[in-house]
Amino acid sequence: MGVSSCDDVVQIQLGKFPGEPSVVTINCPDEAGLGCDLCRIILEFGLCITKGDFSTDGRWCYIVLWVIPNPSSPNVDWERLKTRLLSACPSCLFSFYLNLQSSGPRPSPLYLLKFWYLDQKGLLHDVTKVLCELELAIQRVKVMPTPDGKVLDLFFITDCLELLHTMNRRDEICDHLMAALGNHCITCEIQLAGPEYESLQGCSPLPPVMAEELFGYELSDEEACVKSLNPNTKGQKKATVMVDNSMSPAHTLLQIQCVDQKGLFYDILRTSKECNLRIAYGRFSSKEKGFWNMDLFIQQTDGKKIVDPESQIALCSRLKKEMLHPLRVIISNRGPDTELLVANPVELCGKGRPRVFFDVTLALKMMGIFIFSAEIVRHSTSVRQWEVYRFLLDESHEFPLASSQARSRIVERVRRTLMGS
Repeated sequence: MGVSSCDDVVQIQLGKFPGEPSVVTINCPDEAGLGCDLCRIILEFGLCITKGDFSTDGRWCYIVLWVIPNPSSPNVDWERLKTRLLSACPSCLFSFYLNLQSSGPRPSPLYLLKFWYLDQKGLLHDVTKVLCELELAIQRVKVMPTPDGKVLDLFFITDCLELLHTMNRRDEICDHLMAALGNHCITCEIQLAGPEYESLQGCSPLPPVMAEELFGYELSDEEACVKSLNPNTKGQKKATVMVDNSMSPAHTLLQIQCVDQKGLFYDILRTSKECNLRIAYGRFSSKEKGFWNMDLFIQQTDGKKIVDPESQIALCSRLKKEMLHPLRVIISNRGPDTELLVANPVELCGKGRPRVFFDVTLALKMMGIFIFSAEIVRHSTSVRQWEVYRFLLDESHEFPLASSQARSRIVERVRRTLMGS
């Protein structure tokens, strides 16, 4: 395979009618974890992958993804998506000239968005929606209501377009926010995050009792069946992973089946990246009775098959765990207040799961539950680092927070929104 022009690296063929998947084709040099990085971008744009096919010889890869917009984000900027996918492709001339990909990845500068507005239910999600549409990644957030009916949002953000150092980009963001909130908006300003805000950016360990409740519980396969997003899958195993070394002389075949849920393709490739697996060929097929099927031909980093039985068991267990339980959602007491906590694992690159804040605020807005305060922190366990979203909830007539039944309904609604129901 030879070097392609930038027009050939990423191609997008839009669906001819509403509901028909658009086809994203990527043809570029390969690198470890590229599939995971591309799926992350797809998720950031509010798209669901309905089918996938990819192959690589270790030097060059060819990827085809069929995607449809998520109902909560029907409008997709396809040109910006193409630009973002191009920037993730290694050795792409486009990335070189934009200085987005050089000899090594550089951390994006962290900016602070300070936003004052008049308090009203659901506005936090409206702000989050604008930031997502403008390709701003929310790294941390602090929401602080005041006694006089105002709210101060402190969003620590990075710009996927790397343009926040320009006044035009900052003005664009503030203009969009003020247009979205109308008369509720008071002031909006963006600046580089200085050292005085380090206490709001860094790791903030959870209390031990809360951490045990959030991370100590493991969802069994039987419980996952009961909590399945698709009622047709009840009574069946929600995820199966099988290892076959007879199909290829050089690769181990992983045959994966899992119930339909948002981000499934991303979770599988993220786990493969964390386990240092090389994927030579993969196919993500259409769903059957609410399930998705995936075949992956893989190798270890030394180029060998996975033949050790204990290694096979450990890999299957890890994949099932990440597919069944990629997010943790609980409601806990925080003194006299009620707190909703949502946690997701942090990738090796240091990034959390895309659009979690967007989905949680959407779910709470749809339930009419007011968010009194919100923040995003990092918490480290003995195994990995987690991104934890903490929401202090206000009382609701429909969802009285003292009721265990109401709490269960909130957790279930948030979980279903996160997983795509």
